Amino acid sequence: MAGLSRSRALPTIRLHKPSGQARIRWQGRELYLGRHGSRESQQRFADFVSRVAAGVDPFADSGDGRTGQDSSTPPKHTLSTNELCVAFLQHAKQHYRKPDGRLTDEYHCFTSAIAPLAELHGITSVSDFGPLALKAVRQLMVGRGWSRKYINKSVGRIRRIFRFGVENELVPAEVFQRLSAVTPLLAGRTSAPDYPLRHPVAPEHLEAVRQRVTPLVRDLIDLQLLTGTRSGELLQLTSNMILRSETVWVAELTDHKTAHHGKLRRIYFGAKAQAILQKYPLDRSDAEIFEIRRDTYSRNVKAACVAAGVPPWSPHWLRHTAAARLRDAFGLEVAQALLGHSKLDMTQHYAGLAHAQALEAAAKDG
Repeated sequence: MAGLSRSRALPTIRLHKPSGQARIRWQGRELYLGRHGSRESQQRFADFVSRVAAGVDPFADSGDGRTGQDSSTPPKHTLSTNELCVAFLQHAKQHYRKPDGRLTDEYHCFTSAIAPLAELHGITSVSDFGPLALKAVRQLMVGRGWSRKYINKSVGRIRRIFRFGVENELVPAEVFQRLSAVTPLLAGRTSAPDYPLRHPVAPEHLEAVRQRVTPLVRDLIDLQLLTGTRSGELLQLTSNMILRSETVWVAELTDHKTAHHGKLRRIYFGAKAQAILQKYPLDRSDAEIFEIRRDTYSRNVKAACVAAGVPPWSPHWLRHTAAARLRDAFGLEVAQALLGHSKLDMTQHYAGLAHAQALEAAAKDG
């Protein structure tokens, strides 16, 4: 399937009005799947896509419009994939929650992975869902332009749903074992795109964006550069989180990336950062200081990149930029504390490109 162009990665079901049947066209040939919108037509379409994903001739043994499976045969297991997903999401709504009760991003990532699964194999019995079916779902993700890494993570989430099924005796254990055989998409061997790695933003690109955004977005950029925070950490700040002293202000977060591991996250605000914070109301104890959504913040930055004609970057890249500066100025251990990393090698990962910048600076200045 890696050789297929994205535009031809998967066929599309269309209604054949004279007959009322579901019809697909593939490589110049047509296939009728049964009454449009019926369970039978959806199952036959899923079987067809599974064959395409496996590199098998999808028209083999299908002269009557069938794809090799008799839809009248009862499923081996009464639970459908859709029913398994419903059971898992009921569990996930309780498991993937922040301390304040809000659902985590991981829950929404699961719903994203479930969408193509339900579209292709929602009515498939869990016992009949195997590696070829999983690869067909993955190919649907490829056809929709998802990135390679996100596809691999989504496939992993689907496997976790089936593992949940095994754990709760909803799915035969051998089904999960079969799904574990599906290897991840490899870089350069799939049409799924790979997005560039995050790295410190070049100063000229940073300044070009700062000149094209609103004062609020500019302040958020500057605060991230000064503190090394993630955008989500910064935007959740309320006045009562900040302990104000004469020198450094400190905010303690209860909702952050590693909170479920029992880690404490503090943000430190020096004089420059304090001056920015004081532009905003600091007397609304439980209200968020910055009235902007994280996705809106990110879109504004990316739009400014386009307007400035510079390579696109997102607010999370600012954490890498701050990490490089903090490491060079204070060393790894101090940078680790400021960034909230529990391991030095993670700080080194964020600041890895600073070495090249130091070489360049030394060549020019000394």
